[in-house]
Amino acid sequence: MQQQDEVAARVRQVIDAAGVSAREFARRIVIDPSKLSRSLNGTRRFTAAELARIADIGAVDVGWLLGSAAGAAADTDAAGLTAAGAAVTASPVRSPSAPRPPVPSPEGGRPLQIVRETVRLIAERGFHAVRVADIAAACHTSTAAIHYHFPGRDELLEAAVRWCMDEDTRRRADATAGTRHAGDELRLLIELQTPRTEQQRRQWCVWLDLWAEAARSTTVGRLHVEYYRQWRGTVADVIRRGVEQGVFRPVDADGAALALTALIDGLASQVLATEPGGRDDGVPGTGAQAMHDALTAHVDACLTAPTAD
Repeated sequence: MQQQDEVAARVRQVIDAAGVSAREFARRIVIDPSKLSRSLNGTRRFTAAELARIADIGAVDVGWLLGSAAGAAADTDAAGLTAAGAAVTASPVRSPSAPRPPVPSPEGGRPLQIVRETVRLIAERGFHAVRVADIAAACHTSTAAIHYHFPGRDELLEAAVRWCMDEDTRRRADATAGTRHAGDELRLLIELQTPRTEQQRRQWCVWLDLWAEAARSTTVGRLHVEYYRQWRGTVADVIRRGVEQGVFRPVDADGAALALTALIDGLASQVLATEPGGRDDGVPGTGAQAMHDALTAHVDACLTAPTAD
């Protein structure tokens, strides 16, 4: 319990250093605010994936959040004990106010590198075909080092889901920043969800794998529900604003968002199934462009307000 309280105290320092509310910080690490509150109050333990996200966003070591090499080892499995202790002992312990020195792994340190490589491998092979050893090889490190940050496959999957959610939300926000016309914004969202590029296809492959896991995993299922609540809410808000602008017909925004997002999911799964490796394979009407055309036609037919002659 003492260590749990110490971890909570250090997380509070990270939140204070970020200069945001606890609710906003919860949004940044893609966690329900009530879970963050319970963890800060000591009635719930932070998961390894959550600590990795907090360390990444706060630019601190996971070892510092855990308090000591011994504390870090307590959250790893037996295979990672020696490496975990050595990693924390060898690295200087830093507070959130101390600058983070350069590290060899890209943009956010080892935890973020592990998550990104996990996502890439899931997209290429499927979650159940990816071993911890494969992730370690992709990160040029040991399985013990992977287990230090993520004790098991469940933690890795949860971190991968959260990262994909965060990246998807960030890309949408970046692409639509400054867009005032609701019709233009909705078409931008459709463009972002059309798997044309390799990155978009990879993201969709991960989502398909996560849908299957969501049907079996309570944790991933909850994340899946939360993500879709946010995603449908974003689309509904755009439609609602379009109705106010006179761009869209006076429709039920929530119902229209549910229909449109379901259509996006269904069409995307068909595109991925008929375009292995990015090829159309000659199947008419099932390519990425056909998907995009069908979605825009749906918006024009069901949402766009008729223009006066």
